[in-house]
Amino acid sequence: MTSTTGTLEAGAKLTALDRCDRCGAQAYVRAELSSGGALLFCNHHARAVEDTLRPQTLGWIDESDRIS
Repeated sequence: MTSTTGTLEAGAKLTALDRCDRCGAQAYVRAELSSGGALLFCNHHARAVEDTLRPQTLGWIDESDRIS
């Protein structure tokens, strides 16, 4: 899948190199869009757009539990 921050393979774990498409912070959520592609979000921006964006996704991969 392609995002604005690079190429992610389906099911690939997010790394410190994956950045939020809104602010550039480390991404912990990947929204796989039903229209194709994916968006990456930090935890803050994922929560801000989740209610609106999630119905438009095929997958919402949330790795925010890794935040310590």
